[in-house]
Amino acid sequence: MAPLGLFWFWAGLYAAARRYPSEYDWRYMTISSLLYPDRDPGGYAWAWCGIVLCALGGLCWVAVLHSRSRSTGVWALGFGYLCMVGCALWPGRLLRLPRGHDVLALLAFVAICIGMVQLTYLAVAKGLRRYTPEREIRVRVVAGIIAGAALLPLVLVGMTQADVAHAFPNLPWVGLEWRARGVPVYLSFALWEWAACAVFSAYIFSLSVVTSFDRHYPI
Repeated sequence: MAPLGLFWFWAGLYAAARRYPSEYDWRYMTISSLLYPDRDPGGYAWAWCGIVLCALGGLCWVAVLHSRSRSTGVWALGFGYLCMVGCALWPGRLLRLPRGHDVLALLAFVAICIGMVQLTYLAVAKGLRRYTPEREIRVRVVAGIIAGAALLPLVLVGMTQADVAHAFPNLPWVGLEWRARGVPVYLSFALWEWAACAVFSAYIFSLSVVTSFDRHYPI
């Protein structure tokens, strides 16, 4: 269910981008541009459906993991997927919490990030211990590096945006104007946002496969 959810996530975003009313350049346009009815009236529903189906697939996977363990990573993933569903279905007319969508989106991102990194560390450490059980320090270092590599796009986001703020102080929020004003693509926030989604998807897919084939996965 987790890989199927990832498929629907990317399929929904692709369908929304194809229906965008003007040019959609993913290198300079954020994912959020596909989620608002006023920006993408013909495609936003596809993007939201993709997010909801992704979260539901992730929750099915987490339910299986939860039946084996109650680790922090499992709880964090479950909370993150629930926030994804809440973000997509937020009843703004009933609950007047300011920027409720943004709050839930941020919580979903942070929780999934925490769960993904911890479970990746455990998975890698287990695999390494099979071959080098006597070298625990090396196992922990290598597992930490591989798990922490998932955060590299976030580090690059911070570095590039600091550079943009210095070199282009009067730019509006990321969009096609950045391209028109000659901002290099490697400095675009949108590029690294998409890269982070791709990296996270690869990690979640790998974890779901590992936990499916190894029912004794230590979580």
